[in-house]
Amino acid sequence: MNFLVLSDTGLATARRLRQELGGVIHGYAPRTGGEDVRSFDDVATALCRLFDGDEPLVALCAAGIVIRHLAPVLDHKHSDVPVLCVAEDGAAVVPLLGGHQGGNDLARRIGAILDVTPAITTASDALFGVALDDPPPGWRLANPEDMKAFVAGLRDGGGVVLDGTCDWLRDSDLPLSGDGALRITIAERPLAGNGRHLIYYRQDLALGVGCERGADSAELIGLITETLKTENLSPLSLAGIFSLDLKMDEAAVHEAASYFHIPARFFDLAALQGQESRLANPSEIVKREVGVSGVAEAAALAAGGELVVEKHKSRRATCAIARSNDIIDAMTLGRARGHLSVVGIGPGRADWRTGAAEAAIRRADVIVGYGLYLDLIADLVADKECQAYALGEEEVRVRAAIELAAGGRNVALVSSGDAGVYAMGALAHELLDRANAPRHWDRISIDLAPGISAMQAAALKAGAPLGHDFCAISLSDLLTPRADILKRVQAAAAGDFVISFYNPVSKRRRDLLALARDILLQHRPEDTPVILARDLGRPDETLSVLTLKELRVDDVDMLTLVMVGSSTTRARRRGDGGWSVYTPRGYGAKAKKDAAP
Repeated sequence: MNFLVLSDTGLATARRLRQELGGVIHGYAPRTGGEDVRSFDDVATALCRLFDGDEPLVALCAAGIVIRHLAPVLDHKHSDVPVLCVAEDGAAVVPLLGGHQGGNDLARRIGAILDVTPAITTASDALFGVALDDPPPGWRLANPEDMKAFVAGLRDGGGVVLDGTCDWLRDSDLPLSGDGALRITIAERPLAGNGRHLIYYRQDLALGVGCERGADSAELIGLITETLKTENLSPLSLAGIFSLDLKMDEAAVHEAASYFHIPARFFDLAALQGQESRLANPSEIVKREVGVSGVAEAAALAAGGELVVEKHKSRRATCAIARSNDIIDAMTLGRARGHLSVVGIGPGRADWRTGAAEAAIRRADVIVGYGLYLDLIADLVADKECQAYALGEEEVRVRAAIELAAGGRNVALVSSGDAGVYAMGALAHELLDRANAPRHWDRISIDLAPGISAMQAAALKAGAPLGHDFCAISLSDLLTPRADILKRVQAAAAGDFVISFYNPVSKRRRDLLALARDILLQHRPEDTPVILARDLGRPDETLSVLTLKELRVDDVDMLTLVMVGSSTTRARRRGDGGWSVYTPRGYGAKAKKDAAP
């Protein structure tokens, strides 16, 4: 969730809401500030950027500001994220967009925190106390495109005939009648609706599937589709797709879940073996292969209910369906495929974190990282399970993160800078690739969320020294032989690259930086600019510029990034006292050539 504030009054209200709801506060820089606030300078740009994400947006300002700036970028009401306006002093709450995508419910939660009644204006909510196009969990509306016409009929005084049992509709203020002009049907079989007839399905079917390794997703989706058609069942009644945990990393299963808009959940072998006596089509071949006599039927039964569709089979896949007497909450059954996000949090400043990194952290169930890094994202993880590790425990914490993900958790493993630059991304992939890696680790999904690297942060603070070819070299010899490090320095020096030195010194290692400097002095001028960037993005940040000849080991520590320019890099003091360090790419020479007669 994102809060946008334009004043200190709005900031105080946002902090009150964040205590209960979590989220990130974005503040207008000229009027607000604080370590827990991500600053922005342009209101229109900030609103559009936040609206373009996948998180609800709560704007603590006048509704007119939000309406004017978002109007040009609005798409479709079913795709808009919830957008709410809250008075700066908390006196009013108005859901503007996405009311039936969670906006109205969020407005009610905010109203309860602020002790105000939210101004919910969507027609069915306001008139009849029920969101017809946003049914409760476990229910799906088959024909949302007919909602506008149906609500118009309600406004005109039409009564509603309710076919079937449905407590949330029965308990609403809808004008239920035995002979109404409008109709709502709770269907078990495929049924077409229209502007005077809404169709709802109870999600009480469990879809069990099995497939050969590497089966084509189109084959599995086609099998499921054909089975539903043959058995006269609606895909909207499906609550989830279920299988054996050996299939956690099977792409076809996950693509089928996405196709039918249902979660994929997985049972261990013991859970499926517990259904053996109920299988309609046990197979000794399957039992020898995976340890249970039938994956599809057993998985459907393990999710609850009775088998209503026995195993159907294609060349490489199977499916079966069980029906429960109650709605099936798939998220409470079995476990999901675990996921590991290796997240770069940048140098430490909240407003230097990428949106992708923040989203990965917010989605995660558990956060793993070096204790200092967890402190730097305290505003994002206050309500989450965190596991902190000491400096030097890199492999220990990466293993812990992978094991948590293999257990079905959504894990964020945080690194400073960018996760793929001298950070935990490479180690995570290396551990997964080792010959002795546990087999169940293969079941997780993994991605890397980008961050601003120390190299980028230092360069942008100093000017544009990375304007031409550059490289990065770590001077730590803990994992890399000294001879290899010096060979790379020699090659980079000969190639005239701008070089960013990571891990330049330690308490015991004081000579490699001096050796690197001496090598570079053989290839580029003594007055080559050198940038020393320490603790960028943090309260004790410092940045200094000197020449290669002036570089001294005692001026550097482990928190410093050392960037040495190429032979063409230039450094200039600006009138305001700041530095302009840049590496020209050759535009000046091109301009002279173009201007030549």
